[in-house]
Amino acid sequence: MTADFTPQADNAQRVFDVFREIEKLPDTSESMLTDSYFSDYPEASSRIFRIYRTLPLHYHNECDEFLYVVSGEGVFHLSGEESAARPGMFLRFARREVHGFPEITKHPFVVLSVDIPRRRPDDIVFVDPDDGDAIEFMARNR
Repeated sequence: MTADFTPQADNAQRVFDVFREIEKLPDTSESMLTDSYFSDYPEASSRIFRIYRTLPLHYHNECDEFLYVVSGEGVFHLSGEESAARPGMFLRFARREVHGFPEITKHPFVVLSVDIPRRRPDDIVFVDPDDGDAIEFMARNR
């Protein structure tokens, strides 16, 4: 473990009911999204998160992000192109690849995420710095 690694999950648990975990996420949030970790290791993390409103264009410097849309609908942006995001869609964003969700059309919009290596909570760079910062971006659901 690195000195700055603080696990956000109980790494002993190995089986998760994704739909039960979704029910635990709040209906509203002051942040753009709320997440809950399933596993959290320096090499990789897995979590579920709910997006509450438009997620501006951004990228991550230190990890690749793999997303599976579990519920809801919207539009995702990936490197200049926009496509539908709906249940069953699998999205892969390489580190430093600009992405976002400019439109959420059906709530709750929930995504299962795997980050390799683990994405530090502050590893978010908005293309337009006026769009927010790491604190506005995410809330933890414990």
